[in-house]
Amino acid sequence: MLTAVGITVSVALMINKKREPLHLSFAALCLAIAFHKGGVFFNPFFHSGAWLLVEGLGLLAIPPLTIKFSRDFCEEQTLLRKRDVRNTLLFSTGFAAVLFTPVAGWKYLGTFMYLYADAVLLLCYLSLIAYAKKKAAGAEKKRIVYLIIACTAAIATYSIPPLFNLVVAGMLYFILIMITHPHLTELHDIMTRALVILVVTLFTTIVFYLVIGFFGKGPAPPFTLVFMVSFLIVIAIGPFQVILKRLLTTIYPEIKDVFTSPYDLDEKLEREKALLLEKMAPVLAHEIRNPLGSIKGAAQVLRSEVEGEEQRKLLDVITEEVNRLNRVVSQFLDYARPYAPELRPRPINAVIEKAMALIEADRISARIHIQLELHPHLPPVPMDQEQIHQVILNIALNAIEAMPEGGMLTIRTSRIESDAGDAVGISIRDTGLGIRREALKQIFTPFFTTKERGVGLGLAVCQRIIRNHGGRIRVKSIPGQGTIFYIRLETVR
Repeated sequence: MLTAVGITVSVALMINKKREPLHLSFAALCLAIAFHKGGVFFNPFFHSGAWLLVEGLGLLAIPPLTIKFSRDFCEEQTLLRKRDVRNTLLFSTGFAAVLFTPVAGWKYLGTFMYLYADAVLLLCYLSLIAYAKKKAAGAEKKRIVYLIIACTAAIATYSIPPLFNLVVAGMLYFILIMITHPHLTELHDIMTRALVILVVTLFTTIVFYLVIGFFGKGPAPPFTLVFMVSFLIVIAIGPFQVILKRLLTTIYPEIKDVFTSPYDLDEKLEREKALLLEKMAPVLAHEIRNPLGSIKGAAQVLRSEVEGEEQRKLLDVITEEVNRLNRVVSQFLDYARPYAPELRPRPINAVIEKAMALIEADRISARIHIQLELHPHLPPVPMDQEQIHQVILNIALNAIEAMPEGGMLTIRTSRIESDAGDAVGISIRDTGLGIRREALKQIFTPFFTTKERGVGLGLAVCQRIIRNHGGRIRVKSIPGQGTIFYIRLETVR
């Protein structure tokens, strides 16, 4: 198990396009562990001196490679120095030379080799603890602490070889996730990815036993054996696909997306369409706005020169329609171009009050009674204030338009406490016409609208803004009774 995991992790890192020093040093360490454990495993079966040699060489390669990985992982700021890598490399090389001499038969040689390797590993472990206490900070400190916890688990099981090997195998995969996904700074994020692998492995194991139960004869293999083989298959699929894809694209360069599932292909097409829209939008906006500006300017000049009231009304219609088209273009640009929000902790109640002040100052809300039910003790929300203001304003204006005969607009904020973390909830409710069930399914779809002169981008833009903030937005509606929008935004941790 440990041999196969070491080889798989090593191959997965070496075939990666981003061959960073940290990845390469960990790949080499995993390969050394795989050689050592491979020699330990195969020697009893073949009773060959070659496997003893593989075991010894793998063990001697572990100390210098562990120091090199520790330095790369801590960005060369540990107690270990570059000369320590060089010294252990020279010492391991000298020890390896002894294996090719008659002294290799000395019964205590293996004990000394293990003591040497254990001493270096313990030194690396202590240097990690010292680095975590004195120099690491923030997300980097969390990563170091996670690694220390994993190493501590391995040390605790050292006296139980079978369990120790399983713990080290899990630790190697755990470290692989940490170094290949540096943006995952929380333990639950890393464990979630590991949990996905565990669930898939359990599913594969269960399917195997179901097949054996229906078609097999005789006793089934032990659960631990099937589980380990399933785990190896699951973690080896990714590297195998990459190798096979490179081989096939070398032979047939025109082959593309050969390993892409239909679901992934749909996501890829959506990303390509979004990228095309992003490139196309500024060009279209420029080509449309230029003639619109000319039309508006000409209409305004003509209006100042004509004397008839009927002609002035027609020219006012032209100006108004030009302004409407300009707003359409602006909404199209807002939706098409990517915008990274500048997140800063802000009080959400202040943003809502500002949006409502603008609405109350407008004559559109003359028949609408606005009721604010704002929770007085809400934690700050990391947000782009202008974007969230745009979302609140857009949804509130839509609600007012849905109440042409007047009604009640209620905006409520609340604090949400859960195991996943605290959040702020915003509900915007109206007593208007409501939305039909068929339309409700498409309400966030770009260019879908139920308004006669609508564009259908307002709510699509709102959804994108909320998602960019790491939040969620949903809607419920009953025709003839009203609509309510729910927004959830994560708070500062």
